[in-house]
Amino acid sequence: MEGLPKDKKIILFDGVCNLCDASVQYVIKKDAKDTFRFVAIQSELGKKIIDYIKVDTSQTDSMILYIPGKAYYVKADAAFNIAKELRGWISLASYFSVLPNFIKNFCYDFVARNRYKWYGKKESCMIPTPELQSKFL
Repeated sequence: MEGLPKDKKIILFDGVCNLCDASVQYVIKKDAKDTFRFVAIQSELGKKIIDYIKVDTSQTDSMILYIPGKAYYVKADAAFNIAKELRGWISLASYFSVLPNFIKNFCYDFVARNRYKWYGKKESCMIPTPELQSKFL
């Protein structure tokens, strides 16, 4: 797909989910190597990327990790691949990636299904501050 940075990993996230917003803020804080860029799933670019990689958002609607020209990951695999790149104790979570997919994704789906009930939902996607604008596509 044209126009995307080839040297960055792109996190597509649910822009109205409070848990997703907090997760994006956490990743930005722990992304010491400036590895990630962010796109709300609801945005025009988010929809184009999803169409391009052909992800069924009825099955995955909270987070996708897209590595332009290489691969994409959904659900728990996305979360563990993101964690692996971060500094601090959260990187240790990537060791759980060896668990069978049905276990990892059962836990992921449980949280994703309840995220609005537990953490709430915004009326619209967040607007990044001028300092963070470069992190969002």
